[in-house]
Amino acid sequence: MGMDEYLAANRALWDEWTAIHETSSFYDLEAFKAGGSRLRDYEVDEVGDVTGKSLLHLQCHFGIDTLSWARLGARVTGADFSDRAIELARSLAAELRLDATFVRSDLYDLPSVLDGQFDVVYTSRGVLGWLPDLGRWAGVVAHFLRPGGVFYMTEVHPVAQAFAEEPELRLGYPYFPRPEPLAIPVHGSYADPTAQVHQPVEYGWAHSMGEIVTAVAAAGLRIEFLHELPFVDWPVPFLVRQDDGTWRLPPDAGGELPLFFSLRAQPLTAPRVKPWTKRSRKKL
Repeated sequence: MGMDEYLAANRALWDEWTAIHETSSFYDLEAFKAGGSRLRDYEVDEVGDVTGKSLLHLQCHFGIDTLSWARLGARVTGADFSDRAIELARSLAAELRLDATFVRSDLYDLPSVLDGQFDVVYTSRGVLGWLPDLGRWAGVVAHFLRPGGVFYMTEVHPVAQAFAEEPELRLGYPYFPRPEPLAIPVHGSYADPTAQVHQPVEYGWAHSMGEIVTAVAAAGLRIEFLHELPFVDWPVPFLVRQDDGTWRLPPDAGGELPLFFSLRAQPLTAPRVKPWTKRSRKKL
């Protein structure tokens, strides 16, 4: 299979997943409609006041995180490659009477279909593994970030991504990047493992912390902080649920691991690499 075929298969999967997620308890859409927020306290604190600011949410899925920023006063735009997700995001914005724009686009093509720059470019939770090229991704971030703006992401830590989701803590996936994707059999959705899904395989790419940080810096952004966090936001068999809704290593794990991280950066210079420029990749 070629790269376009991998991405097309993933897009078909996310179209199916959107229908599942719309009614899942994982996303609890009715609670969100009643005034809830999908944002975590730490990310609201680390991004800062967004009142009156323009915010672009990359890989926004069906937009409830995006609309959570709108409820905090931001002028929001969300982008995602799934037609079904963008349709749902638009209908939610209309139903809730929230001012939001949603764009259906592959992330790498977004500069050709969306104009303007933004005060905040935001991305979060389980998105980088769907991207084959982080150099191009960071170029897109820099392309849309206005001078003085803020790029903020919070994401699963690459160390946590290397472990298999089994009752015992054990390595199951590569940590270091490679050009070919991992092919993982699909069993329902992370929001509902019992759901019927026709797409048989998801394709994902491993990205190390070094690759992530280097991509952001090479795009002309100055990293303000990188915080490593000891939790994830969803069930993992070898983790224990806490009262605050996070999942962490059990007390008898015998050590500590970073499971999540947050990163904030600002433009330092003009982007060094245009977002549509392909970089050569070497096998490690």
